[in-house]
Amino acid sequence: MTFAVPSRAYDLQMLDRPADRARDHGWVYGLPPGISSEQWPLDPVTGFPLMHGFTLLLPEDYRVHGADIVAVSFFATPPDHNDGGAVDDPEIRDAVLARPAHPRLSRMTDILDYEYAALLLTAAEYEGAFATPPAPLALATAERPRWLDVGGASAFFESAPPFAQKMFAGPPRADLAENLAIALMPRATDPNAGKAPQDPHFPRNPPSDYQSYYYFVGGVPSTENYRLHDWGKDHAHNHLGGTMRPCQAVPEMSPFYIEFEEYFGGYNFGTGNAQLDFKDMKFDWACG
Repeated sequence: MTFAVPSRAYDLQMLDRPADRARDHGWVYGLPPGISSEQWPLDPVTGFPLMHGFTLLLPEDYRVHGADIVAVSFFATPPDHNDGGAVDDPEIRDAVLARPAHPRLSRMTDILDYEYAALLLTAAEYEGAFATPPAPLALATAERPRWLDVGGASAFFESAPPFAQKMFAGPPRADLAENLAIALMPRATDPNAGKAPQDPHFPRNPPSDYQSYYYFVGGVPSTENYRLHDWGKDHAHNHLGGTMRPCQAVPEMSPFYIEFEEYFGGYNFGTGNAQLDFKDMKFDWACG
C-alpha cells in the first residue's frame, strides 16, 4: 500500500471547555465514541478497563489507514495502576485476550510491561454516542482505579503536581464524561513535517534529512554550546507529526505519530512525555 505523506505538522491545544464535534478536532479525557462497552479494551494485567486518554480527529493528510478511518482513540494504564511495576496474572491475561475485540484494536506494551491500546475509528464511530466503561473481570483483584468513579480529568487533577494543574482553568467536574476539547493548528514552520523522527546527532542507518530542534555552537557538544533553532521555539509540546522532542532518546517511528504530555489525558510518565505511532501502532514514553 502506498501511503500519503503528511504535508504539515500540527500543534494540539487542550482547550478550557468541553468538545463540540462540529468544530473541534477531538477531546482529552472523557469517554471514547462509537463503540460498545464490550469493545472497550480491558487491561490484561488488572482486568479493569483501560482509561481513555484522548480521541483525535485526524486531518486528511494523516488518514494513513484510508479515507474512511478518520480518528484514533488512545487508552492507557491509569496512573494509580502504573506505579511500582506491573504484576501479570496469566489467568486474567488469558481471560481478557479471549474476549471479543473491536476490529481495529491495537494493543501495545511499554518497557515496564504496562498496557496501552488504540482504536482506529470510522466517521460513523467518531460521531457516535459516548461509550460506557465495561465492568471489570470477575477475576480482577487490583484496587479500583480512581478514574472509574470521578472521571479521568478529575482523577488526574486530584493528584497532579502544580505545574500540571495549571494546564486546567479550574478543577474538572467529577464525571466520567468530563472532557476538554482539542484544537488543531498547523505549525507555521516545521522542516520535519512528513519525515520519520530521527536524532541527527545520533543518526540511524540510513541517516535522513530530518533536522533536530537543537544544535551545538561550532558543532562542539557541550552544555554551554546548546542552542534551540528559532523555527521550533513556538512549537507546542502536544502535536501531530513533525519535530519530535522526547524527554530521552528518539524512538523509531513513522511520520504518523502524536507526541503528548502527561496532562494530555492523565498519565504517569514520571513527568515525561510519550509518543504514539498510529500507523505502525508503536508506543513509547520516557520520564523527564
